Amino acid sequence: MSRLFLYLPLLLFVLLAAWFAIGLRHDPSRIPSVLIDQPLPAFSLPAIDGRDNPLSSDDIVGQVALVNVFASWCIPCAIEHPQLMKVAAEEDILITGVNWKERPGDGAAWLRRLGDPYALIGDDADGRVAIDFGVTGAPETFIVDAKGRIRYKQIGPITEQIWDADIKPLVEQLQAEAGQ
Repeated sequence: MSRLFLYLPLLLFVLLAAWFAIGLRHDPSRIPSVLIDQPLPAFSLPAIDGRDNPLSSDDIVGQVALVNVFASWCIPCAIEHPQLMKVAAEEDILITGVNWKERPGDGAAWLRRLGDPYALIGDDADGRVAIDFGVTGAPETFIVDAKGRIRYKQIGPITEQIWDADIKPLVEQLQAEAGQ
């Protein structure tokens, strides 16, 4: 019995090591969203500085849309931005932005510097809309179908590889289903 107590710490260590090894195999960017196949949360945001048109959920419903949560203080957002510019120039999809927890004017200045891929941008200064979307950090992007249902969530930057392999085929499928 006393030998069992001697091996107990070793057994616990082996079990914990196995548990952590299994956990390391999971990709944290593949966190499932509870909003997939759920209706887009209803929201209405004022326009960011320099824009006249606000952003609301009503602006998105009726067409396949990309909703991108971004901020000027977000380094991965700057990494993602050239890909969003490319998508805006080459693809036929409504790209909307939710400027998340930003100081007044910072988001608009950032877009003037880097270019503006967004048809509409809302100012989510208090982060309430991002909470409704289940955002855990920027950037996060949602693909919304024409019926207003969230069909995809991308945590982290959209790269060319992610666009080509995951998002673009889904967008084309959703647009075909909607007759767009």
